[in-house]
Amino acid sequence: MARFVLWGTYCDNALEKRAPFRDEHLERLKALKESGTLITLGPTVGSTHVFAVFESDSESTVRALLEADVYWREGIWTQLDVYPWVQAF
Repeated sequence: MARFVLWGTYCDNALEKRAPFRDEHLERLKALKESGTLITLGPTVGSTHVFAVFESDSESTVRALLEADVYWREGIWTQLDVYPWVQAF
């Protein structure tokens, strides 16, 4: 398994706009965390960007997981950049 990082952006007024979708989003993240696929995920202060670390067999798998998330489908996340990552420490 390889590790991948996500660096993405949120829409304007994300804290307000995400409210109807937050429970679904968090439940899905919890399941990904429990399966070992999601290592960590969270927003920057001010909720302008999102950062995450995933463990997966491919970048395309991570991208598919992200694009299936309600935050992407509903436009809360506006850009998702995924990069292969080498954990040095």
